[in-house]
Amino acid sequence: MFENLRKRFQSILSGKENVIKVDEFEQEITEILLSSDVSLETADAIVELMRQRLSGIKKVEMNNFRMALRDSMAEIINAAGNAPELLNQPKKPYVILFLGINGTGKTTTIAKVANYLKQNGKRTVIAASDTFRAGAIEQISILAERVGVPIIKHAQGSDPSSVAFDAIDHARARNLDYVLIDSAGRMQTNRNLMEEMKKIKRVSKPDLTILVLDAMIGQDAISQAESFFKEVGYDAIILTKMDTDARGGAIFSILHQLRKPVMFIGTGQGLDDMIKFDPEWYLSRILPE
Repeated sequence: MFENLRKRFQSILSGKENVIKVDEFEQEITEILLSSDVSLETADAIVELMRQRLSGIKKVEMNNFRMALRDSMAEIINAAGNAPELLNQPKKPYVILFLGINGTGKTTTIAKVANYLKQNGKRTVIAASDTFRAGAIEQISILAERVGVPIIKHAQGSDPSSVAFDAIDHARARNLDYVLIDSAGRMQTNRNLMEEMKKIKRVSKPDLTILVLDAMIGQDAISQAESFFKEVGYDAIILTKMDTDARGGAIFSILHQLRKPVMFIGTGQGLDDMIKFDPEWYLSRILPE
């Protein structure tokens, strides 16, 4: 992942003279960021932070310039705050509601989270509360069986909130650790969908609400996220399809503009293809040492 972005940075940060002109390299950094799916607003913010760190300096050693760039990027990432830790939550059951439009990989992501929890010794139930999309209940039922966790489901077209309510009751009766609630994913501009999301949230009273975003769609992901936050609200983000994101810079814009932490990133279609997002790991993958 992120090989193209790393190569772009390496081409200007490695193999050049030891002392460089700051203003010339600021422009090159901006161009790399913009071509890597970083929004203009976020690219400007990164360069401005770097400029502040190098205030009054016209020429600088390459190592110091590289350090100023890395620290500025880290500041943008860390400003979104720390992602909540899923494991060892004292409340039982710990209820998690998943939001996201169709095509983001939300259903597969729920299965990955269930698998992650199971591998860490946690007992989970999934609520199949996407009762509108044809095949949604079947899809998440197949994934739940693959993971080896129970699923609560009603007939297609039934009330999604009642499915969530029954799943929480199921978890309480069996002293389970987590309830993972799927939800419908029609376009975020659909008023009926948003009202349904609000109802599910009122009924289930989730301890954590996660928005699942497709990293491949760039600025559209931010527009989706802003709509969901305004209408329903969420606490953290899971980014999917990072393994197919050739540009690699969407994370910066999402963290900077949404101010919500990224918990996990999806790295493939398998149930184990999800890793916790670590800012230091990410920076080490895109910037040469």
